[in-house]
Amino acid sequence: MTTEHRSLRSELETLTTEAFRPELAEIDTLPTLDIARLMNGEDAAVAGAVALRLPQISAAIDGIAARMAQGGRLVYAGAGTAGRLGILDASECPPTFNTRPGQVVGVIAGGPSAMVTSVEGAEDSAELARTDLDTLGIGPADSVVGVSASGRTPYAVGAVEHARALGALTVGLSCNAGSALAAAAEHGIEVVVGPELLTGSTRLKAGTAQKLVLNMLSTITMIRLGKTYGNLMVDVRASNEKLRARSRRIVALATGAPDDEIEAALTATDGEVKPAVLVILAGVDGPTAARLLEESGGHLRAALTATGG
Repeated sequence: MTTEHRSLRSELETLTTEAFRPELAEIDTLPTLDIARLMNGEDAAVAGAVALRLPQISAAIDGIAARMAQGGRLVYAGAGTAGRLGILDASECPPTFNTRPGQVVGVIAGGPSAMVTSVEGAEDSAELARTDLDTLGIGPADSVVGVSASGRTPYAVGAVEHARALGALTVGLSCNAGSALAAAAEHGIEVVVGPELLTGSTRLKAGTAQKLVLNMLSTITMIRLGKTYGNLMVDVRASNEKLRARSRRIVALATGAPDDEIEAALTATDGEVKPAVLVILAGVDGPTAARLLEESGGHLRAALTATGG
């Protein structure tokens, strides 16, 4: 074993996410239902661990939203499971919130092929992270979230360090206390979920915790940016029949209008939900609704207030 390998092994042995649980050493001999109960019990503790970090999560969201309101981007950077979760969250923002192309981005160590297969050595390269961010042209308007269960992954740490040097807002999301990733970021979020059911398999509790936090970062940021009206997705992009039906239902829930009025409003706004709601509630035409929304920065509630609605 090389000195480098010994050093890495020693480092892993200090991480909570890598800890061995002797009480589960014979889990493979248990009935399936018992294993399922064990896993379910483990997962039930994740939300509580996230709850302990809500102040840090909220502070990060406010920082991200402020920059995005000025035209900045939200970028997730990670390797392996963490990188895939970032790309998943980013890919769901356009259909859910009608974000612009490239407004929310996920980058993963090793590039797109790493979504479905392991790319040897990619996660160990901070230089690769710097190159990926430079390709995006990261600057002071942007926010970069490094994601790593261990909190030591060179790709994630390198991304945050480089982004911070470029003036971007930085967030470090990990599942170990005292992590290098959190220390490198302006906003450190350490959700300590404890040792995994399968030793070191951080796609389990750690992955669930990361998904919950990423859900918050993107969803609440979009709420702050006016992408919702109450708890309705008024910026949803109707790109298929299911979403077109959802659009009609959202307008109905927001306005209480009859179907024929809803259809007329959606026709007047080229199928866009937010201006259609404004057409109905404020009694304006499509172009006026579009102008009012532009003047209010896309916030439907503010546009309604401006019309006295």
